[in-house]
Amino acid sequence: MTIIPETITIPVADGTSLPAYLARPAGRAAPVAVIVAHELFAVNPDIRGVADALAQAGYLTLVPEFYHRHAEPGRWLERTDAGRREGFALLHQLRRQDALADVEACLSWLGAQPDIQRTAMIGFSAGGHLAYLAACRLPISHTAVLYGGWLPTTDIPMSRPTPTLDLTPGISGRLIYLVGEDDTLIDAGQRGQIRGALEQAGVEHELVVYPDVGHAFFWPGTPAFDQKARDHAWNRILSLLANS
Repeated sequence: MTIIPETITIPVADGTSLPAYLARPAGRAAPVAVIVAHELFAVNPDIRGVADALAQAGYLTLVPEFYHRHAEPGRWLERTDAGRREGFALLHQLRRQDALADVEACLSWLGAQPDIQRTAMIGFSAGGHLAYLAACRLPISHTAVLYGGWLPTTDIPMSRPTPTLDLTPGISGRLIYLVGEDDTLIDAGQRGQIRGALEQAGVEHELVVYPDVGHAFFWPGTPAFDQKARDHAWNRILSLLANS
């Protein structure tokens, strides 16, 4: 399917302006729109590629620049030590209330588009945390969290004052959590905490653990890339959206 990519700006309730990459199907969009939450490196070509692929599958897809309060529009970071340092500096300025305000603004914008009835969300790593947080607090129909870190801790501002995992009872939609068994950021103990919180809250969910796979396995050209895990994860995402 042909897509129409563009960059838009969405007003946020706090008076800021949120830049976002929009991938629009050329034909009629599916009734569910998708918000993609970027990882540490902002809205880089990998993340835009996910949005383009979702639009090719028929989904109106929006990728907000969640660092917009502290970074220039359109800026993204390389997967280098310097990029990681800058990414962590930006991540540690992204407060819970600001992340939620941004997602709420996206929900309002998408809800005003023709034929859109509900919104799903997909997030990678730090963006996975953000997607989980949004699912706890906002009307997200379906959520795919790919190796979202720091959920049981207060290590980042998005997980304060209490850990984001404590908000799990607020999830009203379906959620899938996809993670590698060898992920050093989300070890077996944390996976158990996440599974336990979802089960205790009665959330419709599935936690998928890929054997012998590390963190950030989704991205070709990176040391952790695993084609089989990526293919499976992508199919699970498409299946989740098709049934949303």
